[in-house]
Amino acid sequence: MSAFRGRGPARAGQYAALLAYLAFLVFPFLWLVSTAFKPARELGAPHPTWIPQDPTLDNFRQALEEQPLLRAAGNSLIAAVAAALLAVAVATPLAYVLARHRSRLTAAATGWVVASQAFPLVLLIIPLFLILKNLHLVDTRTGLVLVYLVWSLPFALWMLTGYVRAVPRELEEAAAVDGAGRLRTLVSVTAPLLAPGLVATALFAFVTAWNEFFFALVLLKSPENQTLPVVLTHFLGAEGAADLGPLAAAAFLATLPSLVVFAVIQRKITGGMAAGAVKA
Repeated sequence: MSAFRGRGPARAGQYAALLAYLAFLVFPFLWLVSTAFKPARELGAPHPTWIPQDPTLDNFRQALEEQPLLRAAGNSLIAAVAAALLAVAVATPLAYVLARHRSRLTAAATGWVVASQAFPLVLLIIPLFLILKNLHLVDTRTGLVLVYLVWSLPFALWMLTGYVRAVPRELEEAAAVDGAGRLRTLVSVTAPLLAPGLVATALFAFVTAWNEFFFALVLLKSPENQTLPVVLTHFLGAEGAADLGPLAAAAFLATLPSLVVFAVIQRKITGGMAAGAVKA
């Protein structure tokens, strides 16, 4: 009985910590939404309120008129989708090799994948810029996609390696007995079971590329090639003064695609995992 009594306060503490963490995450988004719908007089009020007293869409209209948000969103979408698809396509066979053929070389490769995530962006931007300059890919969406691929590939590889290791070897051995080769086994047996992992990896790469700012700021100079995070900085004045209403409206619009993608794909990830558990 004492063990069960001890679980109550511990479980309550866990739920309280989870609620506090969720509140910490949700608060900035709720304040952003509130600010996006407030008129100018409420934004400058000495005592701001959570709920706009006189909601307006003027901030959205002004944001769309002042900056090319739709064009920038298209650039971000192209870069994010291309980087996500390429990351999954490149990481899947590499993850299979790392998971199925363990050796000192694969252990060293796995260690390099983890260690590469510790490098700050400042150390990478100069070599990447010089490489893209020699390839004549500076200020191009192709060059930006390649940079996003390089940046997201280590973590995508690390994620997919764990998913591949969770696939039973017996299934692949049965396919080999039936005469299937390595490529056929990977495509017909392993890949369907990796569907939740592939979707999760693609989602990670997409969100990373969609929200990325530093690489896009340095590598893209032409206004027609700039991505959405870079265009959002145009709402800041020369002295750092922000046009708060339009900025909040633009930031809210920039957040919606990633939220929608996550909401749609999250159900497929959960459903795929549940189906895999039932089959197992």
